[in-house]
Amino acid sequence: MNADADPTPRRSTVPDPAGDPLAPLAELPGVADAVESVRAAVDGVYRHRVMRRRSPEIAAEAALRGARASAALAGADWALEEVRRRSDFGADPQARAVGAALRLTAEAGQSLGIWPVSPLRVLARLHLVAAGGGSAAEEAVGRPRLPGEAVADDEWGDGAPAPDAGEVAARLDALGRVVLGGTSAPALVTAAVVHGELAALRPFVTHNGEVARAAERIVLVGGGLDPKSVAPAEVGHAELGRPAYLAALAGYASGTRDGVAGWIVHCGRAIELGARESVAVCEALQRGAA
Repeated sequence: MNADADPTPRRSTVPDPAGDPLAPLAELPGVADAVESVRAAVDGVYRHRVMRRRSPEIAAEAALRGARASAALAGADWALEEVRRRSDFGADPQARAVGAALRLTAEAGQSLGIWPVSPLRVLARLHLVAAGGGSAAEEAVGRPRLPGEAVADDEWGDGAPAPDAGEVAARLDALGRVVLGGTSAPALVTAAVVHGELAALRPFVTHNGEVARAAERIVLVGGGLDPKSVAPAEVGHAELGRPAYLAALAGYASGTRDGVAGWIVHCGRAIELGARESVAVCEALQRGAA
């Protein structure tokens, strides 16, 4: 990512919430192909014979791998077996980041029914869960930043200032109304916009990255693309690499057609890679190797 690039957009990428503002994004270059590729990849997991018999095991493993990947993007790149064996996640900043990602993954599954009717409540709850036992000031947990409050652990920070509290409040409200209004856009498009807006806004003092990725998961599951949560996009985001992740987010934040399209396509590729990971788990279970 260009060090001189400013990932903070000067206006919301989400259009005015009248009508169906996300639908036109599905027509951006490359997005329709990405939607089809994602659907084929996710369908490949669901058609697997092991998935049909042992879907709870696949979902549990996908959740663990997704949480590990989200923590890695936040700077805690632990081996999967380390995440699997550890029980203490409060000892140091990296352990707390892994613990936050694990808690968020569990919370995402509990938020599916609330998200369509109260998305901002869900975001507040996600932050509360992520920050549990963390270093954020208690009064800053579970709510967006207030005037004068800075982002304390900016996972995407390259020196560019986060939007101020007034812009955060206005754009969160706009995003909430878009979710409440519903959309004909594919779940990939909606999930990418939710993730991208939260990444650009950095609405909380801490844990913005992990919350954004958990919200993406909620949309993908609740939107019907991946109802059993077996195609963890977080795995794909980590596999594609942090530089590519940051560059794609900067494109979204630019608000240009190409930038927004590129981010949606990037999210699609991440989901495909998450699906591929779960197919590999299915194959290992079939061989009796996992």
